[in-house]
Amino acid sequence: MRPEDRDLALLWDMRAAARSINEFILDAKYSRFEQDKLLRSAVERQFLIIGEAARQVSPGFQQAHPEVPWRGIVGLRNVLAHEYGEVLVERLWLFATRRIPELVSVLDPLIPPEQG
Repeated sequence: MRPEDRDLALLWDMRAAARSINEFILDAKYSRFEQDKLLRSAVERQFLIIGEAARQVSPGFQQAHPEVPWRGIVGLRNVLAHEYGEVLVERLWLFATRRIPELVSVLDPLIPPEQG
């Protein structure tokens, strides 16, 4: 697989996971998110997918697209994966409700429309 094909596949994974977060929290309020362990776990899993994919995007592509907050995305993944006792529910909610819509809008122009 060519590096640019791999980068595109990883971007697609990031966008798909971000869209899943949007779906999961659609019409949810913070109080539900705070109390619903299943919902929080689903959102956290998608953040892990986004972070792991971002971590694997080639350095050249990352440098060419500084509009994507690569370090922040990977940093959140690292916190979720290794310091899960330290994850603040409020912060996760803010990332899900504010940063994820922004991320989708940044990723959309980087991914060609699906064919067929």
